Amino acid sequence: MTEIYHTGDPIWCAGCGHFGVQGALGHALEQLAIPAHQTLILAGIGCSGTVQNNLGTYGYHAMHGRVLPTAIGAALANPSLTIIAAGGDGDGYAIGAGHLVHSFRRNPNVVYIVMNNGTYGLTKGQDSPTKEHTHDHPGEAALDAVSLGLSIFSSSFIARGYTARPAQLNALMVQALEHTRARRGLAFVEVLSPCVTYNDTYPEWDARVVDVDAQAGYDNRSRETAMATVMRNYREGRIPIGLIYRGQARTLEEIYLKDISRPPALTDFSGDGRKDQVREILSNYGLK
Repeated sequence: MTEIYHTGDPIWCAGCGHFGVQGALGHALEQLAIPAHQTLILAGIGCSGTVQNNLGTYGYHAMHGRVLPTAIGAALANPSLTIIAAGGDGDGYAIGAGHLVHSFRRNPNVVYIVMNNGTYGLTKGQDSPTKEHTHDHPGEAALDAVSLGLSIFSSSFIARGYTARPAQLNALMVQALEHTRARRGLAFVEVLSPCVTYNDTYPEWDARVVDVDAQAGYDNRSRETAMATVMRNYREGRIPIGLIYRGQARTLEEIYLKDISRPPALTDFSGDGRKDQVREILSNYGLK
């Protein structure tokens, strides 16, 4: 494989939860023996947006709030790749919220990891959509992406981890990758990843998280059970973590790709008369 770049050192503050997210993702890729050259990690804007620099796979830095449509384009172009999108709660739930809704609806074969710390850390601590007690508007309710995902009936995998629970987070990353690589659709993993500089929520979240994986009788295959459990915990001031829901729904690729064994990205135009057309299109952009 041609050497394109050297992996970088994380730029995060000491104690940042994103170290745990990167570690869990790296362990999961290693555990499942997914080759680096068959993996594409795309990241959004913010502190979390550098994670793709550190893992040695192919990487792409998407525009602010546009990591999901970019990842979906890559997944449709070459379904043989393992596509992982990553970003922060601002990137995913503010400017990118519309793309999140339609990604749940379309169910593409993409793993989407959102590092939720309730703040815009890179721009020095403004409130994000998940901040429960905002400085400027104390009456505003926080956005909860888990409830949002459950309300869209074609969602197929919804989980939440916490960087202070590394063993469970590692397991969730493995399950998310397995779900997508089995072509079952979007694997959404929100990770509670505290910002120790501007919004250190470790003590609060330690006291509030409830692990549904450890609850006897919890059925993560039932959307109704998942929604009822999430709502009950929120009323009690708790935050559910674990594999919240896993189901089945038609994927985007099933609808639009007739033959995934011949991905568009690897199409050979040399023998079907379209080579000149492709060259003409490229020439309009100054390319050969």
